Amino acid sequence: QVQLVESGGGLVQPGGSLRLSCVASGFSVGQNWMHWVRQAPGKGLEWVSTINPVGASAYYADSVEGRFTVSKDNAKNMLFLSLSSLTSEDTGTYYCARDRGGSTRGQGTQVIVSS
Repeated sequence: QVQLVESGGGLVQPGGSLRLSCVASGFSVGQNWMHWVRQAPGKGLEWVSTINPVGASAYYADSVEGRFTVSKDNAKNMLFLSLSSLTSEDTGTYYCARDRGGSTRGQGTQVIVSS
């Protein structure tokens, strides 16, 4: 059974940083492209980042390029997203997903950027 469990969200001030984690089970992240998507309050899912199976290539939405970094630990079957220089526009629920559209995703972890 495929399961994704995100953690690490919270309340952070503008300009702050967070590191999100995702534990996968039921499949190997080392054999899959993995993704982060997010959903701002009242809006639809937005693709954030993608990393290839071996973790050598990463891709980012323009809105987060240079501020977010995706990584993975295939041995631990985990995915990470480091967020920095956060703004209120980054507020939302963040999900790790097996597909870019986020149809197979976890329950999410909430990030609130506010002073």
